[in-house]
Amino acid sequence: MRWWISIGVACLAGALAGGDVVTVVAAPGAQPPQLSEKEASVDVELILAVDVSYSMDLDELAIQREGYAQALSSREFLQALKNGVHGRIAVTYFEWAASSDQKIIIPWRLIDGPESADAVASEIMKTPIRRASRTSISGAIYFAMPLFEENPYRGLRRVIDISGDGPNNNGPSPVTMARDEAVSRGITINGLPIMVKEPSYSTMDIENLDLYYKDCVTGGRGSFVVAIKSRDEFKEAIRTKLLMEVAGRAPPPRIVPVADDTGKEPRVSCLIGEKIWQDRWGR
Repeated sequence: MRWWISIGVACLAGALAGGDVVTVVAAPGAQPPQLSEKEASVDVELILAVDVSYSMDLDELAIQREGYAQALSSREFLQALKNGVHGRIAVTYFEWAASSDQKIIIPWRLIDGPESADAVASEIMKTPIRRASRTSISGAIYFAMPLFEENPYRGLRRVIDISGDGPNNNGPSPVTMARDEAVSRGITINGLPIMVKEPSYSTMDIENLDLYYKDCVTGGRGSFVVAIKSRDEFKEAIRTKLLMEVAGRAPPPRIVPVADDTGKEPRVSCLIGEKIWQDRWGR
């Protein structure tokens, strides 16, 4: 069952949780550290894949960064973390644009309490904001999948969390092919479609990006979409999504689940981004 959420209807509360700080950082190309089964066990391996294409303006990029940083250090997030089976998660954060443009901002880190959460949040905020051309959600998924094998931690769940403001328009294969390969590996893909601007010719936005994410991008056990339709919703949306991913549970009862559309035709063409690009630039 997959879930589709419109922000403004979910709110989780909790108290600040404590925890010892354990941070494991593997340098690029280095062998992951050898951990005991207990040391390696986490509730979820979470990949945060963040769109930095030119269709995202600088203000949106800044708010998006702040949203992730504030969510990771929030009382609600820390309480959800504490309530997990292991009380800790592994997270990595990368930015993406074209199929050949992905940049890891935060390598795999263990978050097990306020101090480690604050350290990750601080590192997200201090990294210079960048922008790049094209939008390859499929490229982001293909880049993300091998990262799980490089992770020294092993979670009860593996989740790719994708945020973006437009459909796939670049990459070696359609986004559905990348999604299906990830799902076949037991990976869940959740989506945060950003719909704060009116669709325009210059940005390649589409009207029903939330449906596009629902039908073409997300998949796997318990997958869901949280749509952002105003700038004021950024931070609440990101916090809500992270809480659900860490807690590993379905949305609260107030949220109406969307029926499973497996086998049905997508409501928005999963090749709409590629078609728009071809129609405008012929390549």
